[in-house]
Amino acid sequence: MNPPSDHPRATAMLRLLPPPQRLAPLLRVLPLRWQRTVLERAMARMLASPLAGGALDFLIGRRFGIEVSDLGLHWVLTLRDGWLVAVDEAPEAGVRGSATDLLLLASRLEDADTLYSEGRLALTGDTELRLAARSLLDRLPWESVPLGLRIALNRGARLARAAREAYRKH
Repeated sequence: MNPPSDHPRATAMLRLLPPPQRLAPLLRVLPLRWQRTVLERAMARMLASPLAGGALDFLIGRRFGIEVSDLGLHWVLTLRDGWLVAVDEAPEAGVRGSATDLLLLASRLEDADTLYSEGRLALTGDTELRLAARSLLDRLPWESVPLGLRIALNRGARLARAAREAYRKH
C-alpha cells in the first residue's frame, strides 16, 4: 500500500497546508512569555520522568538552546529548582533545525545521527553539554512520555514530513 503522500489527491491536499516559514510571522507576534510558557510546560510533560530522576541535572547552571530555523524561533533552557525554564541568556550549546526535522527528532521518527549527517540538524557550542543532551535523548524512555503526547508528536511529525514531500514533488 502506498503512503498517502504518493496519491495525487492526497499530495494536492497536503500542499494546502502552509509550509512552516509562512507561519513564522504569525508565531513571532506571540509574546515571548507565552512561547516560553508553552515550551516549559511541554518539556515538563515530556521530560517528567528524567526530571524526577535527576537525568537533567547536567543543565543546572548551564544553558542549552533550541533554534527552529524556518520559523525564526529560538529559546534557551536551563534547569532551576528542578524545573526546565526558558531564559534570556546566550546558550552554551544548542541544536538548530527546521520545524519538521526537530519534530521528527522529538517523535523519534528520525534519529539525530541521520539528521546531522544529512545536514538537516546542526549542533553547536560546548561539546560536553551537547553530548549530555544527546545522551539524554538517546536514553529517554519513550514509554515514560505521556501517551497522548507521543501520539500527537508522531502524527504531527508524519503530517509535517508528508507535507514537506508534497511540496518537493510540486
